[in-house]
Amino acid sequence: MKLSVIIPAYNEASTIGEVIQQVLAVDLPELEKEIIVVDDGSTDGTAEVLKQAQEQSADLLTIHTSPRNFGKGMAVRIGLKYTTGDIVLIQDADLELDPKEYVSLFEPIQSGKALVVYGSRFLEPDNQIPWKSRLAQRILSPLTSFLYRSHLTDEATAYKVFKAEALKDIDLRCVGFEFCPEVTAKLLKRGHRIVEVPISYRPRTRAEGKKIRYLRDGLMAIYTLLKYRFVD
Repeated sequence: MKLSVIIPAYNEASTIGEVIQQVLAVDLPELEKEIIVVDDGSTDGTAEVLKQAQEQSADLLTIHTSPRNFGKGMAVRIGLKYTTGDIVLIQDADLELDPKEYVSLFEPIQSGKALVVYGSRFLEPDNQIPWKSRLAQRILSPLTSFLYRSHLTDEATAYKVFKAEALKDIDLRCVGFEFCPEVTAKLLKRGHRIVEVPISYRPRTRAEGKKIRYLRDGLMAIYTLLKYRFVD
């Protein structure tokens, strides 16, 4: 089987090189690996870091550069066009999540328990999660459960893993951070069971490059969950 790792990146020059090295270093003996990085119009030197990385790992690394910044959702959608794997994983370009946890993320898929797996930050008690993220979780998770009859603890997690076949009949329209609620809503409406596994989490600050805006993006997530409950 083959794994496709999609890494959307916007102004992540300080971390993207290390993230790629960590993904390359993950030992997955049963999976062939490809990495697809979508540079979403970066202006900080990300392109130069990616050029160096591709020179070192050209056989495993594909890079797409957008002419301007669109948003995470669009970057993921672009990345999906280049995937050739049986399993697709979304990997953020920061260092908040640890690729060493791929093994536990893949287990429910490889054992046939599920076609979709989310890594939950809230199932790991040792994680130091900022209060804004906890507040968002207390709103979005119950709303998702109510609208889609699910029991997710971390709808907004950055670690989402899919059997490629689960994504084939989903028409994603997201541009920004609404990728998470849209893909979650559409998967659940199609009857896919989403299994969660605990993951570690090392949050960064806005000064370190955190880009999500909790009020704006939180309201968009609520709107997206409500919208796709009633439309396709």
